[in-house]
Amino acid sequence: MTGFTNRKELLSEMQKGDHLDWDIIVIGGGITGAGILREARRRGFNALLLEQQDFSWGTSSRSSKMVHGGLRYLASGDYKLTKESVQERQRLLNEAPGLVDPISFYLTFRKGLFPGRFVMKLILTIYDFFAGTRDNKYFNNEELQKRFHGLDDNKLNGANCFTDAMVDDSRLVLRVLQDSIDDGGYALNYTKVDNLLLTDGKVSGVRIKADDYSDFIELNSRVVINATGAWADRLRNIVNKEKRIRPLRGSHIIISKSLCPISDVLTFFHVEDKRGIYVYPWEGTTVIGTTDLDHDEDLDIEASISDQEVDYLLKAYNSQFPDNPLKSSDILSTWAGVRPVIGSKKNKDPSKERRDHAVWSDNGLITVSGGKLTTFRLIALDVLAAAKESLPKAKDFVDDRMFQTPEITPQSLTPKNRNWGQRLLGRYGMKAIEILKESSQVEKNNLGETEFSLAECRWAVKNEAVEHLDDLLLRRTRLGMCLSNGGSELYPALKEIFLSYESWDEERWQKEVSRYETIWKKHYSLPINT
Repeated sequence: MTGFTNRKELLSEMQKGDHLDWDIIVIGGGITGAGILREARRRGFNALLLEQQDFSWGTSSRSSKMVHGGLRYLASGDYKLTKESVQERQRLLNEAPGLVDPISFYLTFRKGLFPGRFVMKLILTIYDFFAGTRDNKYFNNEELQKRFHGLDDNKLNGANCFTDAMVDDSRLVLRVLQDSIDDGGYALNYTKVDNLLLTDGKVSGVRIKADDYSDFIELNSRVVINATGAWADRLRNIVNKEKRIRPLRGSHIIISKSLCPISDVLTFFHVEDKRGIYVYPWEGTTVIGTTDLDHDEDLDIEASISDQEVDYLLKAYNSQFPDNPLKSSDILSTWAGVRPVIGSKKNKDPSKERRDHAVWSDNGLITVSGGKLTTFRLIALDVLAAAKESLPKAKDFVDDRMFQTPEITPQSLTPKNRNWGQRLLGRYGMKAIEILKESSQVEKNNLGETEFSLAECRWAVKNEAVEHLDDLLLRRTRLGMCLSNGGSELYPALKEIFLSYESWDEERWQKEVSRYETIWKKHYSLPINT
């Protein structure tokens, strides 16, 4: 199979009575669901993933894009979570270069503020030990200001530098899904689980309703897995009324790289609440984040940054770079994601809630929520262990790598630009060859300050289950967040692509533009009243 599951074809076959029986049905198309599908297929199970919106529509396209062990978990004594995270980070760095890439973090120190230089040195030494590396260093003020021009030197006492990693979180989901589908799995977006099917009080399947189909379809499954993240309680409450999820919103602002041209991550503590804040490079822009607030709004409506969060992040940045302060008009775009945290008490500081995952089994429904992007593989293994008794014997396999090494080098793929070749191989695997073959030379050029190209847009529209314009601009690529005005300058070129591969006409194109601009203005720009 070249691309993703042919959605219309599979739904049509289901309506005719085919593909109704499964070993595993996974509900939720974020990184947790994608990881479960991948591990299920490696073990030979007949598996289907269902997502009510687009793949990675929720938290998995709106994280801070960091693959890390979490120093704060180590500082709070959570050695197990830190060790697992650091080791999984190393695995991803080794298996998916170009998708998951190392980056230096600089944690600054200010005189009189905790933690001090030597406390952090001890913590980072343990951190490196877990990873099997030794790369944390101290940089004095002079060295630090060479990397972060304009950094305020008032009470500055240098910084400790350590290595973690960055990722395009949505593309990570898509790569895992593509490899799962190549291995015989199935995945459908815009297909909602309307209800659970019960046989003698036990969950035995699901009833689905696809966006563009009027009929309900009932599917049978040995195991149904609820991997819906922040939505987990909603589905679980059909069989268990317990509430366990505390949705927490984390928001970010994006500015032009020209306003803060950095190549490393600057991390420091906010002047108000002493929370950790990051300023970092991402896809040709500079990002400032994140917040950590209870999210009490309707989860079915995309999360949006608030005026208060904008002010909070601007204040954080301006405290570090007072000579070149940012204002709201400098903001290129925003994003807000909802973290599915296993809550303890609503009055507990959100930043002090644990970030590990939990798995529950209720009358045949396996629910998983919480956890870190970095440890998605381990989460998937825990879920399948919980479902083991209901499944046939798993297929034996030896190679447990999440991603297979492509049979081509970056240099041979793109001789004139090795880094871009590595990026394509990391994001698409061997399909990178097809992407380049199917595109013109002009389509291979970078768009704006990003490394995205029209070649990738063409591939996505043709092969990656793109149903709407926002799927392409906000998740298959991140052009809508990284270019001015949501990437509207690309409309002529994208229109040609969509009208070539989709059954779209002029009327459909205009409707999609209207839909996308409404979404972008409401959820990826400044608050309307700012």
